[in-house]
Amino acid sequence: MDRALGFEPRGRGFESLRVYQFGIASDLIGHLHGAPLNHPGRLHLIVKAGYSIALLALTLLTGPGCATLRHTATNQLGDALASGGATFATDDDPELVRSAAPFSLKLMESLLAETPAHRGLRLAAARGFTQYAFAFLEQDADLMADQDFAGATQLRTRARRLYLRARDHGLRGLDSAHEGLSGRLRADPKMAMRAAVADDVPLLFWTAAAWGAAITLSKDNAELIADQVRVEALIDRALELNESFDAGAIHAFLIPYEMARRGAAGDPAARARQHFARAMELCAGGQAGPLVSLAEAVAVPKQDRTEFQALLKQALAIDPDAHPEWRLANLVMQRRARWLLSRTDELILPEIKSP
Repeated sequence: MDRALGFEPRGRGFESLRVYQFGIASDLIGHLHGAPLNHPGRLHLIVKAGYSIALLALTLLTGPGCATLRHTATNQLGDALASGGATFATDDDPELVRSAAPFSLKLMESLLAETPAHRGLRLAAARGFTQYAFAFLEQDADLMADQDFAGATQLRTRARRLYLRARDHGLRGLDSAHEGLSGRLRADPKMAMRAAVADDVPLLFWTAAAWGAAITLSKDNAELIADQVRVEALIDRALELNESFDAGAIHAFLIPYEMARRGAAGDPAARARQHFARAMELCAGGQAGPLVSLAEAVAVPKQDRTEFQALLKQALAIDPDAHPEWRLANLVMQRRARWLLSRTDELILPEIKSP
């Protein structure tokens, strides 16, 4: 699936959300017991409750002699949050995740205020803000733009801010292992990336994804557009270090990116197709994202109606329950596939038959 958020506004995908789910605060137990398991507010309450518990625990550790305990507690909570599993990734209700995710994201930032060099939390924040902005802000903006352009513009502006916030978390995470790397990245991107190692690949990927997504929403910002060379240095180094990362995430990112890469030899569409083939191989055909990305990034510019519709129908034919770890991501991308299919005649001109 395409977790990549590349440079083509219609050619990006999304990785499954990974946000840690905490326990239930005592003041909300009554509400939770009174709500059925599938109640729309239940997941929202669970995460909010965990947020309250965590902050309360840290607040209590402010007295004399508590500094060490507070530091230890913060680090342990940060470790748990950063390594949180697939609570949201396996969810079958994107709207539940939409409601719950902000509390986890803010909890991450609260902990980062205490432990700013926590590399795992920086990664989780970079990943989480990028995923949230794409799935629940930018996609909504795309779907509503024809009916409410002003509202869509506001959502895109908010999404851009969150992408840049995610980028900054990613850069600080890289700096925590390679002091001054973000500064060197701005001065000489390719040279700076020589310091990156295999353990840096997740941060390289998510920093590039966030930065690239911000650029797609900043066509009037020349300074940000000029950062494309830095995004390219990040993602190319990630590809070099671990091309199979996260079941093909890097290749999925590069499907739309190759259509915008500057100065590369050969046919951009051919390069995009190569990355598509590898992404599908690495996910064993179980992710909808690469299919949607190729439809948007290649079939639309080529005005290939047959391929466009075939790719999207293939994406819709994927059973989200076949791969629980990608369930939420596939549901999000299948929603986009349906929307794109409904706009076929707007995106691809009908064939003109000869008389």
